Amino acid sequence: MKLGADITIITGHFGSGKTELSINLAIDAARKRDRVAVADLDIVNPYYRARDARDIFLEKGIELIAPAERLAAADLPIVPGDLSRVIYDPAYKLIVDAGGDKDGATALGQFYNEWNEMKPEVLFVLNANRPYVSNLEGAMDTLKKIEKASRLRITGIINNSNVGNETTVQDVANGLKLSMALSDQLGIPLVYTVLPQHLEKQAVDIEWAAPVKVISRYLKLPWEM
Repeated sequence: MKLGADITIITGHFGSGKTELSINLAIDAARKRDRVAVADLDIVNPYYRARDARDIFLEKGIELIAPAERLAAADLPIVPGDLSRVIYDPAYKLIVDAGGDKDGATALGQFYNEWNEMKPEVLFVLNANRPYVSNLEGAMDTLKKIEKASRLRITGIINNSNVGNETTVQDVANGLKLSMALSDQLGIPLVYTVLPQHLEKQAVDIEWAAPVKVISRYLKLPWEM
């Protein structure tokens, strides 16, 4: 295995909640390590992007690797040059927020040789409340297309089934069933299931099947501002 950063790549269907999860993972990592970076490779989603959390990262001492602010609203396959510097530095924990679906995952292919040799953690985030991935066939198809586009193997599945602020434990539980079925079908471990902060006290209802990670919400849609 090639020496470099400790890398976690977050992938998934459009609207799966990759960016919110990436922010939470980076903040968690910053409590334990001096050097943490988030690379924003999301060229698909016009609303939720890690680059929109610049102020949060600045406050937490997290480095954001993203296109220049003048290009921040552009839906272009722009891979920031600083990414190479961090990839090769073993002092870093690097969280990569990849774009949704196979189109977004294509940007990962530009660094295939580096990713592949460093054996990154590659996580597929499933929100079973999104169209197309609400059933096993669609979820499998999306995961396999992401693997093909990125040329990377998914190493873990995360259940992040939600409907925003209206999420109930039943929403999470329904997604957990699908995530478990996907895990069993493809032989990929189910890493954990995500609970929004307002459901934290009900974690016991989910923990029987998979570890639970409670996350905070940092990003809002334009109409929620």
